[in-house]
Amino acid sequence: YVTPALAEVENHYKIVQEETFAPILYLIRYKTFDEAIALHNDVPQGLSSAVFTLNLREAEEFLSARGSDCGIANVNIGTSGAEIGGAFGGEKDTGGGRESGSDAWKVYMRRQTNTINFGTELPLAQGIKFEL
Repeated sequence: YVTPALAEVENHYKIVQEETFAPILYLIRYKTFDEAIALHNDVPQGLSSAVFTLNLREAEEFLSARGSDCGIANVNIGTSGAEIGGAFGGEKDTGGGRESGSDAWKVYMRRQTNTINFGTELPLAQGIKFEL
């Protein structure tokens, strides 16, 4: 068990550049959305990603080829399991290819599973609830 943590960090920190399977949320300051995407993509891993925004243009940019370079990209929803039924898989050092769906068109396109939450609440995947 690892206690959940929020940590303000900088993108070059070693712990940010390594994949950690623990409930840690890194907070990195940025000035522009383009800078945020550059920081986001400047790691060797690429399994799942998320952005939280009410700006439709930012959401669409994040989901485009100019945005997240991960295999799974989400808008206004976390990265924990919401991609069930999608083409699951990562990019960069987190693997390549997909466990679901055909890879026949892989050489012709960039494929990414996207999720957008337009609601006002943040539901957890598969209806998981944490009662305090």
